[in-house]
Amino acid sequence: MNRSDIRLALPSKGRLEPESLEFLAACSLRVYKPNPRQYQASIPAIPNLAVLFQRPGDIVVGVRAGSLDFGIAGLDIVAEKKGDNGDVLILHDELGFGECALTLAVPEEWNVTDLKGVAAVARATLGDRPIRVATKYPTLTARFLDQHNLTPYQLINAEGTLEIAPLIGYADFISDLVSSGQTLRDNRLVPLDDGVILKSQACLIANRKALKTRPEMLSVAHELLEFIEAHLRAENFFMVTANMRGDSPQAISQKMFTQPDLVGLQGPTISPVVPHTEKEISWHAVNIIVRKDRISPAVSQLRAIGGSGVIVTPVTYIFEEEPARYKAMLDALK
Repeated sequence: MNRSDIRLALPSKGRLEPESLEFLAACSLRVYKPNPRQYQASIPAIPNLAVLFQRPGDIVVGVRAGSLDFGIAGLDIVAEKKGDNGDVLILHDELGFGECALTLAVPEEWNVTDLKGVAAVARATLGDRPIRVATKYPTLTARFLDQHNLTPYQLINAEGTLEIAPLIGYADFISDLVSSGQTLRDNRLVPLDDGVILKSQACLIANRKALKTRPEMLSVAHELLEFIEAHLRAENFFMVTANMRGDSPQAISQKMFTQPDLVGLQGPTISPVVPHTEKEISWHAVNIIVRKDRISPAVSQLRAIGGSGVIVTPVTYIFEEEPARYKAMLDALK
């Protein structure tokens, strides 16, 4: 089906729904949805992009089929439903929200912590009966069980709450998404130490064929990745501004380069401060990008070499010459 619009699908349910909207807003890609009951919206910053709201699984299927162009969904559901034809291209797999892990969890009374223990319990208690595993992720779970020779098994496709399955007896253990693990503990289930099938978080996907055949798709992909990458990179940094005495920018930079946390991304920006009177000592303003986890030692190092009036401010975006993920996308399309 030929169409001229470009479509981005966002989750319509679960915690990914509000988190996706908050994330895009932080990237200056605010979603405008005048009616909360509507399943259509827009992003004013990208006027030619239509926004639709769908269930995460349907987003992946829609992108694979080409009825959707872009989508945000969990890597777990993307890996489960993307198929093997390569039509679903992952543009960014670390959007920084929706973190969880698809994990095997067994009843506490089994008193095991790993796959080896599960196999031993199965041999001792189940006889020839296959291990029954309740899951919403049959493809990923079967692949994992086969890779680890945990056979024979029977997958029980289930919807809704899986944690109750072992208690009421229709499964021996479960394969499900785990975030904090509190729900497992509340239902007397234990995640296996080596039972993590997939670590997941929100990711951005696109239809490969549409990217290769519609030039306007590349433009939208560039805009999305431009702001997403700039925002994600900036999240780890502060901008530090200080005044320093010195005869020249070169002299001040040499002092700064002796300190491990004052080298910045490519180096500091140093500019003269206009004095109140001609008799004042030569002052310069220095600006430098510092990692958030190094801000305290960086301020101490600035003071140690004569810095004063230190100001620390958040960084909204750090734009590169070209988004790295966009370059990777172009390579993947060759």
